Amino acid sequence: MKIQLYQTGRNLYTTKGEEHEASRNEFLECLKLLEGELGDKPYFGGETFGYVDVSLIPFYSWFQAYETFGNFNFEHEYPKLFAWVKRCIQNKESVSKTLPESPKVFAFVQHLRKRFGIED
Repeated sequence: MKIQLYQTGRNLYTTKGEEHEASRNEFLECLKLLEGELGDKPYFGGETFGYVDVSLIPFYSWFQAYETFGNFNFEHEYPKLFAWVKRCIQNKESVSKTLPESPKVFAFVQHLRKRFGIED
């Protein structure tokens, strides 16, 4: 199964109706797959922070937008992914100092929604 995390995540805040619901379901399936791959390991590669972690951690900055427009809660529905994010931020200064701030990303998403005519 090919994970299309970026596009389905984008569709959560740029679509309405049936298309939005389909995107939401696909996005949640991607998260379920990722959580399954992470399992009980501290990082996707096992004990070491690696390439997959580096590739996925930037999505954390978008969590507020995904949760708001996808109508779900990361911490409650995907606790292993949420714990992984916290571990990455706490244990890797390179992560904590470089991620965009969630409120700024959320404001950007709200701007996009207005631009696309999805909200007033």
